[in-house]
Amino acid sequence: MSAILSSCAYCGVGCGISVSSTQADWENVDRSNLTLTGDINHPANHGHLCAKGERLLDSLAQPNVLRYPILRSGKPINWDDASSLIADKFANTIAEFGPDSVALYLSGQLLTEDYYVANKFAKGYLKTANVDTNSRLCMSSAVSAMQGSFGEDVVPGCYDDIEHADVIVLIGANTAWTHPVLFQRILAAKKANHSQLVVIDPIATATAKQADIHLAIKPGADLALFHGLLGFLADSNSVNHDYITAHTQGYDDIIESAQQLSCNLASLAKIVGVSLATLTQFYQLFIDGNKVLSASCQGVNQSVIGTEITQAIIHCHLALGHIGQAGCGFFSLTGQPNAMGGREVGGLATQLACHMGFSAPEQQLLTNFWQVDGVANKKGLAAVDMFDALAEGKIKAIWIMGTNPVVSLPNSNKVALALADCPFVVVSEISPDSDTAKLADVLLPAQGWSEKCGTVTNSERTISRQRGFMMPKGQSKPDWWAISQVAQKMGFQGFEFKTNASVFNEFARLSAQVKQTFAGKVFDISGLANLTQQEYDHLAPTQLTYRFSRAHWPKRFTFI
Repeated sequence: MSAILSSCAYCGVGCGISVSSTQADWENVDRSNLTLTGDINHPANHGHLCAKGERLLDSLAQPNVLRYPILRSGKPINWDDASSLIADKFANTIAEFGPDSVALYLSGQLLTEDYYVANKFAKGYLKTANVDTNSRLCMSSAVSAMQGSFGEDVVPGCYDDIEHADVIVLIGANTAWTHPVLFQRILAAKKANHSQLVVIDPIATATAKQADIHLAIKPGADLALFHGLLGFLADSNSVNHDYITAHTQGYDDIIESAQQLSCNLASLAKIVGVSLATLTQFYQLFIDGNKVLSASCQGVNQSVIGTEITQAIIHCHLALGHIGQAGCGFFSLTGQPNAMGGREVGGLATQLACHMGFSAPEQQLLTNFWQVDGVANKKGLAAVDMFDALAEGKIKAIWIMGTNPVVSLPNSNKVALALADCPFVVVSEISPDSDTAKLADVLLPAQGWSEKCGTVTNSERTISRQRGFMMPKGQSKPDWWAISQVAQKMGFQGFEFKTNASVFNEFARLSAQVKQTFAGKVFDISGLANLTQQEYDHLAPTQLTYRFSRAHWPKRFTFI
């Protein structure tokens, strides 16, 4: 029995899977001949899978699969004509209304190669940064906070920290339900190492019921809780002043307001919504635990003050000097399988590729690397703002890939009306039955999870190979290929990609150029820049190993 190693299609834990077939001929494999198990050698899950992962093969039974491009009228169209139509519509729209009249809305379900080509197409050639993703809805608060404090969208923690931590703090995260494999690892570490589990959540969730301490705070009280904790650390002479002086800035600007909260713990407890005894117990545990790991998820990220809450959590770890040490620091739990990979290639409207911003030197580097006459020079419209602009008629053409914004975005009726009124809508999907697909002027058949090949990056920065094990249905194609076809029809050079490996290699070479030019950048996959097709095909899970080492970090962290 042969097996193909791939990656789970669901959450950001990024579990490895092994798909076996009783047939030797994979090209004609039937779903009934397949068996799926966890990949025991994958560092994210060591063979464990949650209920959703165990039933991945059940998702292959689609009642209605899109097999060829079709127009809104229902008329089939070949890929060549579809690519030409999209190219003409986008070119004419930009010529009449300018680059910011077009947009791309992407998905954390896309592979890194898809994301990279989409980002290159829009920001390098269409000259618009109106490229955003549904990952915005679950990750933007954490991204903004890490950019503010660390100077870059980088996550300092990893899964191995769980086994090293004395105290694990989950904030706004029902991890037992949303990241079950990771939560089982937390419980195992809790039992083996006698570590303490603290859950901060207004609701007694399944996760909270496993906690040593459950802080059932008032909704939105996280900011006061952690701002007060910073003050408590200072009041207790527990902050690492040598570290703060050597490696941070801005501490003096915020500590006074933090201590105004912590000077009256009884009053703070009322603000937070917990007893004084519980508040004091948690605060003291943060001091007594030599290694404290904090992890947040949607309860924080989707708050209207999510960025501020995340920064407040980070501040407490900066004050203790617990950044880049095993078992310590802040960790962001990712919702989607490739939200991290999408951010790394610049798949958000607020950044360029390889964690670059829109400064003149960063624009110039990308201009030179892509050999274009300039790139997008300012931030584009983020997800919600993008569809507001669509409703207002400012965006005239949009390409949506791998997501269903009519269902997933707020104010869904408004989104549906905006798409219905938009002059030109392209949707890449695996089924014609989604609410968004039904509003497409051109509907393109994308490859599904079991068919497509490329890479994804999980919450702890591990790059895993996504390997298809089913033959693509009909005329379905990779998203990077579809974008490249349109780009070439628009006369753009630089989209002659033949394989997913060629896309990945270009991305890796770009990271090498960025690292060489901007010494302070941490993101770097230059070691993978020259993979042969065979090496790419056999690439094992590879973790980006930056750990915020003081010796390798020329910047100073910022208390904001």
